[in-house]
Amino acid sequence: MLQEVAWYGTLIGVAALAAVFLWVARHAGQPGDPERIGAGASRGRRALTWTLGLAFAPITAVSLWAAPIRSEAPAAGERIVEVVGHQWYWEIGATRFSVDEPVIFRVTSADVNHAFAIYDPDMQVIAQTQAMPGYFNGLRVRFPRPGQYKVLCLEYCGLVHHSMLATLDVTASAVAEMR
Repeated sequence: MLQEVAWYGTLIGVAALAAVFLWVARHAGQPGDPERIGAGASRGRRALTWTLGLAFAPITAVSLWAAPIRSEAPAAGERIVEVVGHQWYWEIGATRFSVDEPVIFRVTSADVNHAFAIYDPDMQVIAQTQAMPGYFNGLRVRFPRPGQYKVLCLEYCGLVHHSMLATLDVTASAVAEMR
């Protein structure tokens, strides 16, 4: 859902920007009364600024509200799993989870920047965050269905980056086995 909002919002923004550029290109170099052109252009710029400004606030609020990266304290029942990225492997505190179990991955790095990305069994990204040395990012996840989920690095981190892979097992049972 959030990806669709971002996608369509970007398309609308690009189309609006293209329309402005086309209008400017079409009207550039045409002779006319400088006062009339100046006043019209000023009103147009003012209207565009207000339109973009008013559209920016709700779009940003909606997209940030649904973001899985939050810094709030864990809620009751949330499982905290420590994750450390290394060149070129993941050190993950637990790899077995239950469907719909609330999990917070506490992600950092021991060396360089990595991007901790969780892919569902169909290889679609369900969540991702940065793994940075000296900093922890909390990534809230609820696995929607059972299966094997893959963890890949999305930030080029060196020669063996392509092999930086881990597997998470998600079961339908009420309590996941700890590994």
